[in-house]
Amino acid sequence: MLSRLLDLLRACWGPASGRNGPAAPDSLGHQDGLLWYKDSGHHVSGDFSMAVVQANNLLEDQSQLESGSLSLLESGPSGTFVGIYDGHGGPETSRYINDHLYGHIKRFTTEQQSMSADVIRKAFQATEDGFLSLVTKQWPLKPQMAAVGSCCLVGIVTGGTLYVANLGDSRVVLGRVVKATREVLAVQLSTEHNASIESVRQELRSLHPDDPQIVVLKHNVWRVKGIIQISRSIGDVYLKKTEFNREPLLAKFRLRDPIKRPILSCEPSITVQPLMPQDQFLIFASDGLWEHLSNQEAVDIVQKHPRNGSARRLVKTALQEAAKKREMRYSDLNKIDRGVRRHFHDDITVIVLFLDTNFLSKATSNSNKVCSVSIKGGGITLPSNSLAPCTIPAGA
Repeated sequence: MLSRLLDLLRACWGPASGRNGPAAPDSLGHQDGLLWYKDSGHHVSGDFSMAVVQANNLLEDQSQLESGSLSLLESGPSGTFVGIYDGHGGPETSRYINDHLYGHIKRFTTEQQSMSADVIRKAFQATEDGFLSLVTKQWPLKPQMAAVGSCCLVGIVTGGTLYVANLGDSRVVLGRVVKATREVLAVQLSTEHNASIESVRQELRSLHPDDPQIVVLKHNVWRVKGIIQISRSIGDVYLKKTEFNREPLLAKFRLRDPIKRPILSCEPSITVQPLMPQDQFLIFASDGLWEHLSNQEAVDIVQKHPRNGSARRLVKTALQEAAKKREMRYSDLNKIDRGVRRHFHDDITVIVLFLDTNFLSKATSNSNKVCSVSIKGGGITLPSNSLAPCTIPAGA
């Protein structure tokens, strides 16, 4: 236990990410073609690993890890925040969330002097409202902003408690040890909102009983209004407000009848649970990973290998599976450039958060004084207590 504490202190007091002054060579991670990765880093109650691979012309996945104070006050709660934002229709919404959601979390935590499901719910709504204001301002010149949206998956570890909030179909999976057998089993913690799930279709039909076309099976895929697979998101205001579902929006996004009530929702599914000593790690990932790996396969990969490089290992395994499905070699897939690559796999973002339970209750009470880390997928590392626009390096 003492050695782990020394590792954490060295990571925070040495030239690690999130500190003012010169950064260590690895603080921004590494770039390898369309793959960005940070194999290892420290948060206030353990280690973490991050990786992002681009498939679209513009990277639509955004992500961040923030560790330290979760409040604007030193006396407030501390812990670790993880965000996975899987954009669609463009990168604007996911980038907006990456720039603003965590700031809202800190603001509402400060106001309420504690972390809670209500804090998270308010932060999601404030982010939605802010993006709606942006769409409203840009509507005359950039009406297509109304058709851009993002899934939003958040995890917060503080005081031995885990908060999970989700919109859309990104997913967090827990690796938990079974005491009797010492096996590490996968436990899915997030609720997904995708029309391929029967319960989601039932929810949509119950909310829109007068609309027989609320979900449509199109080319063997269930879609909301025959357009989009997810039922909850930030953005996508063309399916929430009738004033944005008209010309000059592209015809493929326009509905025949006016929107009487929002078709998509920005209300996250939130779970709150205590972390147990048998809870080993959390895998947060956009659906690009889960298209190719099952929950248990992902947990096995993390559990059976060293912590270092866990996220990159998961991404590589998913890419190998994507190549296998197309009967091609992994090395050949890696030669395909962005844009064209989207025909083989989606953008994939993975953050693995290891939980050293000895530190969960002891470190979180004063972790803002011990360690502060702020890193965004693609290598954007920020000083503590700051927010900045997210710009993706070329090739990220």
